[in-house]
Amino acid sequence: MSDMTLNSPALLEGLSEAAIILDGGQVVAANAAARELLGESIDGAALHEVVSHPAALAALESASEAAEDVELTGLGGSRRHWLMRSAVLPGGAWLIRFVDRSEARAAEQMRVDFVANASHELRTPLSTLIGYTETLREQADEIEPATRERFLSVVHDEARRMQRVVEDLISLSRIEAEKFTAPTEAIDLEPLIEQAAGSAGRMAEERSSAIVRRVEANLPPIAADRGQILQLLDNLIANALRYGEAGTPVTVAAQAAGPMVHLSVADEGEGIAPEHIARVTERFYRVDTSRSRSLGGTGLGLSIVKHIVERHRGRLSIDSEVGVGTTIHVLVPVAVS
Repeated sequence: MSDMTLNSPALLEGLSEAAIILDGGQVVAANAAARELLGESIDGAALHEVVSHPAALAALESASEAAEDVELTGLGGSRRHWLMRSAVLPGGAWLIRFVDRSEARAAEQMRVDFVANASHELRTPLSTLIGYTETLREQADEIEPATRERFLSVVHDEARRMQRVVEDLISLSRIEAEKFTAPTEAIDLEPLIEQAAGSAGRMAEERSSAIVRRVEANLPPIAADRGQILQLLDNLIANALRYGEAGTPVTVAAQAAGPMVHLSVADEGEGIAPEHIARVTERFYRVDTSRSRSLGGTGLGLSIVKHIVERHRGRLSIDSEVGVGTTIHVLVPVAVS
């Protein structure tokens, strides 16, 4: 066995990923990450006892210098994904590394889901637009004025729905592009709360709901992007009005909390079941798909809120009780004077 293989424990512990050395088809060395992944008692075990993956074993058996990278699943958990990489060491031993690809695979799956969801959100109103405009064009002389107006109203509403989805997607992209730059401008939160409440006045009137403001006196300014905080407030208040029970108030509160300002928006509505809370900030995730669409939601509001909070180095949490209501909590840092 070569000096490199004899010194393999030190060699392996210097690697960040799980790694083992095979000699004569058996494990002769493993680092701590490999023992955690494959088991503490892998010394002396044959590779097929450690990794029961036919493609991986076949790749090693057929290779003379380095086997092809092999994707592995199931090691360390059913949702974990690994890339097995190998190289021959001087003396004929093999260095096998297991590169964790779980996060990359999850990110890729999120991208695929996002494209599929965005396509679905746009396809539905597009289908409606095409159907109604074809009817208006092909049967123009046969359609009564009242029916024509109703059709045109549907076309307008569906086009506006598509516009809102596109605007929210653009907004998300901009926020994500700026996420590495924390805002530093000192912003007074109370005027923004008043502005957002005023903008939501018509919707509140339609829902017969009051927007109650409870802002602590002498609230310290926050380190923020004015436009994004206003967008956050617009989304939270609109969501609370949309999903709160008609005729019940929406309460917007803000108070100092040490080095942070605690903002909360509460409604009195159906609430969110516990199994949905962790996912409502995902793009296009809806607890009740049909109800959300009928109320005008794009499925992106809370995702935008989440990304704005992350850019501001803040914290977001959701308290909800089915049949009682939901409160969204946002903590944003106080501006450094």
